Amino acid sequence: MTTLKSKLQEDLNAAIKERDELRSSTLRLTLAAITKEEVAGKEKRELSDDEVQKVIAKEAKKRREAAEAFAQGGRAESAERERAEGEVLSAYLPKQLSDDELRQIVAQAVEEARAAGAEGPRAMGQVMKIVNPKVAGQAEGGRVAAAVKKMLAG
Repeated sequence: MTTLKSKLQEDLNAAIKERDELRSSTLRLTLAAITKEEVAGKEKRELSDDEVQKVIAKEAKKRREAAEAFAQGGRAESAERERAEGEVLSAYLPKQLSDDELRQIVAQAVEEARAAGAEGPRAMGQVMKIVNPKVAGQAEGGRVAAAVKKMLAG
């Protein structure tokens, strides 16, 4: 069975052979981030697929934030490049939850928290503890928090 890291490496080799500059540079940067994570700390270690996926998600988030910053700064070409790199990385991430799916999961969690005696905005922490394991890797933390706040407020 191939690991996610070895799949990235194989895809990088294929992109280089196809002379796909965007994919090869994006995958190179991602593999460098994975290697950096592996050697961080006191000892070198091999990352699991889940840890590699977290690194890829972090890199994808960086691309989204950079694209927004470039767009606000009037640098459309750079923003487009960052968005394209984000698209390359999104192929290696699990499918993101739709707004409706996220709303259903949050609604269930709010009901569970209410059953446990938590009410109103102060229940945010308890609801997040219930929701986070269910949506891990499928929805960004900010999106989840916003959905929980909205559900608790109204």
